[in-house]
Amino acid sequence: MRKNICVYCGASPGNNPVYAEAAQQLGKTIAQQGRRLIYGGGNKGLMGILANSVLEAGGEVTGVIPELLVEAETAHHGLTKLEIVADMHIRKARMSELADGFIALPGGIGTFEELFEVWTWSQIGYHKNPVGLLNIQDFYSPMSQFLQHVVDEGFVRQSYLNTLLVSDSAHQLLEQFDQYQPHNLDRWAK
Repeated sequence: MRKNICVYCGASPGNNPVYAEAAQQLGKTIAQQGRRLIYGGGNKGLMGILANSVLEAGGEVTGVIPELLVEAETAHHGLTKLEIVADMHIRKARMSELADGFIALPGGIGTFEELFEVWTWSQIGYHKNPVGLLNIQDFYSPMSQFLQHVVDEGFVRQSYLNTLLVSDSAHQLLEQFDQYQPHNLDRWAK
Protein backbone atom coordinates (compact mmCIF):
# COMPACT_ATOMS: atom_id res chain seq x y z
CA MET A 1 0.00 0.00 0.00
CA ARG A 2 1.17 3.48 -0.83
CA LYS A 3 0.72 5.04 2.59
CA ASN A 4 1.78 8.68 2.17
CA ILE A 5 -0.35 10.44 -0.43
CA CYS A 6 0.61 13.93 -1.53
CA VAL A 7 -2.34 15.92 -2.86
CA TYR A 8 -2.06 19.12 -4.85
CA CYS A 9 -5.21 21.25 -5.00
CA GLY A 10 -6.60 24.76 -4.98
CA ALA A 11 -6.50 27.22 -2.11
CA SER A 12 -9.90 28.20 -3.54
CA PRO A 13 -12.98 25.94 -3.43
CA GLY A 14 -13.77 26.68 -7.09
CA ASN A 15 -17.20 27.61 -8.43
CA ASN A 16 -18.78 24.17 -8.41
CA PRO A 17 -19.60 22.53 -5.03
CA VAL A 18 -18.76 19.13 -6.52
CA TYR A 19 -15.05 19.97 -6.12
CA ALA A 20 -15.43 20.44 -2.36
CA GLU A 21 -17.40 17.19 -2.17
CA ALA A 22 -14.63 15.38 -4.04
CA ALA A 23 -11.98 16.82 -1.70
CA GLN A 24 -14.01 15.65 1.31
CA GLN A 25 -14.43 12.18 -0.20
CA LEU A 26 -10.74 11.86 -1.03
CA GLY A 27 -9.78 12.93 2.50
CA LYS A 28 -12.21 10.49 4.07
CA THR A 29 -10.94 7.69 1.82
CA ILE A 30 -7.31 8.43 2.66
CA ALA A 31 -8.07 8.24 6.39
CA GLN A 32 -10.32 5.18 6.19
CA GLN A 33 -7.67 3.27 4.26
CA GLY A 34 -5.03 4.05 6.87
CA ARG A 35 -3.05 6.37 4.63
CA ARG A 36 -1.53 9.74 5.53
CA LEU A 37 -2.12 13.02 3.70
CA ILE A 38 0.83 15.17 2.67
CA TYR A 39 -0.25 18.57 1.31
CA GLY A 40 0.57 22.29 1.16
CA GLY A 41 -0.46 23.18 4.72
CA GLY A 42 -3.22 25.73 4.07
CA ASN A 43 -6.69 25.85 5.60
CA LYS A 44 -8.53 27.64 2.79
CA GLY A 45 -10.31 26.26 -0.26
CA LEU A 46 -9.94 22.66 -1.31
CA MET A 47 -6.72 22.44 0.71
CA GLY A 48 -8.55 23.11 3.98
CA ILE A 49 -11.54 20.95 3.07
CA LEU A 50 -9.25 18.03 2.22
CA ALA A 51 -7.15 18.31 5.39
CA ASN A 52 -10.18 18.71 7.64
CA SER A 53 -11.90 15.66 6.13
CA VAL A 54 -8.82 13.50 6.81
CA LEU A 55 -8.64 14.75 10.39
CA GLU A 56 -12.39 14.33 10.98
CA ALA A 57 -12.11 10.72 9.80
CA GLY A 58 -9.28 10.07 12.29
CA GLY A 59 -6.41 10.26 9.83
CA GLU A 60 -3.00 11.92 9.92
CA VAL A 61 -2.07 15.05 7.98
CA THR A 62 1.33 16.60 7.37
CA GLY A 63 1.32 20.09 5.90
CA VAL A 64 4.36 21.76 4.36
CA ILE A 65 4.12 25.51 3.85
CA PRO A 66 6.67 28.26 3.11
CA GLU A 67 7.10 31.09 5.59
CA LEU A 68 5.83 33.65 3.07
CA LEU A 69 2.52 31.80 2.68
CA VAL A 70 1.85 31.11 6.36
CA GLU A 71 -0.28 34.25 6.58
CA ALA A 72 -1.41 34.47 2.95
CA GLU A 73 -2.76 30.91 2.92
CA THR A 74 -3.67 31.01 6.60
CA ALA A 75 -1.64 27.99 7.66
CA HIS A 76 -3.64 25.16 9.17
CA HIS A 77 -2.40 24.90 12.75
CA GLY A 78 -4.63 21.94 13.66
CA LEU A 79 -2.71 19.34 11.66
CA THR A 80 -0.91 16.28 12.92
CA LYS A 81 2.28 18.02 11.79
CA LEU A 82 2.93 21.38 10.15
CA GLU A 83 6.35 22.03 8.65
CA ILE A 84 7.19 25.65 7.89
CA VAL A 85 9.97 25.90 5.31
CA ALA A 86 11.94 28.74 3.72
CA ASP A 87 10.49 28.76 0.20
CA MET A 88 8.42 27.01 -2.49
CA HIS A 89 11.36 24.98 -3.81
CA ILE A 90 11.96 23.46 -0.40
CA ARG A 91 8.21 22.94 0.07
CA LYS A 92 7.87 20.92 -3.14
CA ALA A 93 11.03 18.92 -2.51
CA ARG A 94 9.93 18.12 1.05
CA MET A 95 6.45 17.06 -0.03
CA SER A 96 7.99 14.80 -2.67
CA GLU A 97 10.42 13.37 -0.11
CA LEU A 98 7.52 12.42 2.20
CA ALA A 99 5.20 10.94 -0.46
CA ASP A 100 4.58 7.52 -1.98
CA GLY A 101 2.20 8.90 -4.60
CA PHE A 102 0.84 12.18 -5.95
CA ILE A 103 -2.73 13.23 -6.75
CA ALA A 104 -3.94 16.46 -8.34
CA LEU A 105 -7.45 17.59 -7.46
CA PRO A 106 -8.84 20.62 -9.29
CA GLY A 107 -6.79 23.74 -8.74
CA GLY A 108 -5.06 26.63 -10.46
CA ILE A 109 -1.61 27.47 -11.73
CA GLY A 110 0.14 26.39 -8.53
CA THR A 111 -1.55 22.98 -8.67
CA PHE A 112 -0.57 22.55 -12.32
CA GLU A 113 3.00 23.62 -11.65
CA GLU A 114 3.35 21.11 -8.80
CA LEU A 115 1.73 18.35 -10.86
CA PHE A 116 3.94 18.86 -13.89
CA GLU A 117 7.10 19.16 -11.82
CA VAL A 118 6.53 15.92 -9.91
CA TRP A 119 5.47 14.13 -13.10
CA THR A 120 8.65 15.37 -14.81
CA TRP A 121 10.67 14.14 -11.84
CA SER A 122 9.27 10.65 -12.42
CA GLN A 123 10.24 10.79 -16.08
CA ILE A 124 13.85 11.64 -15.34
CA GLY A 125 14.10 9.14 -12.49
CA TYR A 126 14.00 11.29 -9.34
CA HIS A 127 11.25 9.05 -7.95
CA LYS A 128 9.29 5.94 -8.92
CA ASN A 129 5.92 6.86 -7.45
CA PRO A 130 2.57 7.12 -9.24
CA VAL A 131 1.15 10.46 -10.32
CA GLY A 132 -2.56 10.80 -10.90
CA LEU A 133 -5.41 13.15 -11.68
CA LEU A 134 -8.70 13.01 -9.78
CA ASN A 135 -10.76 14.05 -12.78
CA ILE A 136 -13.83 15.49 -11.06
CA GLN A 137 -16.58 16.38 -13.56
CA ASP A 138 -14.04 16.19 -16.38
CA PHE A 139 -11.99 19.03 -14.88
CA TYR A 140 -8.79 17.54 -16.35
CA SER A 141 -10.28 16.20 -19.61
CA PRO A 142 -9.30 19.26 -21.70
CA MET A 143 -5.75 18.98 -20.35
CA SER A 144 -5.70 15.25 -21.13
CA GLN A 145 -6.74 16.05 -24.71
CA PHE A 146 -3.97 18.63 -24.96
CA LEU A 147 -1.42 16.15 -23.59
CA GLN A 148 -2.50 13.63 -26.26
CA HIS A 149 -1.94 16.41 -28.83
CA VAL A 150 1.58 16.89 -27.42
CA VAL A 151 2.18 13.15 -27.92
CA ASP A 152 0.75 13.26 -31.44
CA GLU A 153 3.11 16.14 -32.26
CA GLY A 154 6.13 14.14 -31.08
CA PHE A 155 7.10 16.00 -27.91
CA VAL A 156 6.12 13.31 -25.38
CA ARG A 157 6.10 9.54 -25.81
CA GLN A 158 2.76 7.75 -25.49
CA SER A 159 4.35 5.37 -22.98
CA TYR A 160 5.13 8.32 -20.73
CA LEU A 161 1.67 9.85 -21.05
CA ASN A 162 0.28 6.45 -20.05
CA THR A 163 2.07 6.73 -16.69
CA LEU A 164 -0.28 9.59 -15.69
CA LEU A 165 -3.13 7.80 -13.93
CA VAL A 166 -6.61 9.30 -14.31
CA SER A 167 -9.88 8.50 -12.56
CA ASP A 168 -13.01 10.27 -11.37
CA SER A 169 -13.10 8.04 -8.26
CA ALA A 170 -10.84 8.42 -5.20
CA HIS A 171 -11.14 4.70 -4.41
CA GLN A 172 -10.27 3.69 -7.96
CA LEU A 173 -7.33 6.07 -8.22
CA LEU A 174 -5.83 4.86 -4.93
CA GLU A 175 -6.32 1.27 -6.09
CA GLN A 176 -4.40 2.14 -9.27
CA PHE A 177 -1.67 3.64 -7.05
CA ASP A 178 -1.35 0.39 -5.09
CA GLN A 179 -1.05 -1.63 -8.31
CA TYR A 180 1.36 0.81 -9.93
CA GLN A 181 4.66 -0.58 -11.17
CA PRO A 182 7.29 1.88 -12.39
CA HIS A 183 7.90 1.54 -16.10
CA ASN A 184 11.18 1.45 -17.94
CA LEU A 185 10.48 4.36 -20.25
CA ASP A 186 13.77 4.20 -22.13
CA ARG A 187 14.13 7.85 -21.19
CA TRP A 188 17.15 8.74 -23.25
CA ALA A 189 16.44 6.85 -26.47
CA LYS A 190 15.93 8.94 -29.60
